Amino acid sequence: MYGVARSTQDLDLLALDPTCLTAWTWESLKRRGMAVDVRPGAADDPLAGVVHIEDGTAAMVDVIVGRAPWQAGVLDRATPRTIEGATVPVASVPDLVLLKLYAGGPQDLWDIEQLLAAGDRASLVAHVETSLRLLPPESQRLWARIVRPR
Repeated sequence: MYGVARSTQDLDLLALDPTCLTAWTWESLKRRGMAVDVRPGAADDPLAGVVHIEDGTAAMVDVIVGRAPWQAGVLDRATPRTIEGATVPVASVPDLVLLKLYAGGPQDLWDIEQLLAAGDRASLVAHVETSLRLLPPESQRLWARIVRPR
């Protein structure tokens, strides 16, 4: 979507409602033959959990259930985009970087590097740094290592 090609064809959705992590929320999809794997996060996990949904084809959806108050702003700022005929809110590039910094996994770091390389790096860095204080210290340290390598 933002000029960065990835080999996966899954769709990641951000939700903040913890009821997404209850099995009954997904019963209608299960009745339609979809596989739904609800994975609550541990107490120290940056996410409340993840729901992985597959329909037996290559299409997969991961519902990322956030728990941090700042993530509501990501949803508020999301811009409607049409993807395969459906209009969905899409996070801005700076917000996507913040989400990936917060998750902090190896794939997330690679994604951040690709996003920084794909556009106006200086502008993206400036936008991310306006909200960086909302993230925990470990995310801030990770950002410093990415943009100011030694």
